[in-house]
Amino acid sequence: MVDVFSGRLLISRDGRSVDPEEALQNKVVGLYFSAGWCSPCRDFTPVLCDFYTELLEETQPPAPFEVVFISSDHSAEEMAGYMHAMHGDWLALPFHDPYKHDLKKKYNITAIPKLVIVKQTGEVITDKGRKQIRDKGLSCFRNWLEGADIFQNFSS
Repeated sequence: MVDVFSGRLLISRDGRSVDPEEALQNKVVGLYFSAGWCSPCRDFTPVLCDFYTELLEETQPPAPFEVVFISSDHSAEEMAGYMHAMHGDWLALPFHDPYKHDLKKKYNITAIPKLVIVKQTGEVITDKGRKQIRDKGLSCFRNWLEGADIFQNFSS
């Protein structure tokens, strides 16, 4: 992920700047393309929240997983409101960063919500993260971990 977000900053839900190199190192990363105005997004976001919380707060050690939100909201204020109202404690690409357009192109995002699970290199493990979480729950994480080439003693 270092290569994907190299030279950029991400933001936390409370607006702090976060160095992606530190935050995403040795983690499976979900790129979450979504927006507050999108009703399927508002339907899936709480499901992703629960999934994220279970992996990070209810397993020991916490799972090597992070979500980066790439907004399709209409304004920075809309994005901030959506993040505060519905999101887990995950990261986001700042609203005004034009790189979101490159990411949408790179990962062939034609509709939202879309959860693309990627390796450290940015290579896609699956672009069906949303469906897999809905169908398999936490068990899909183990498959992502195997596909990610991360050495970890994680067990769920």
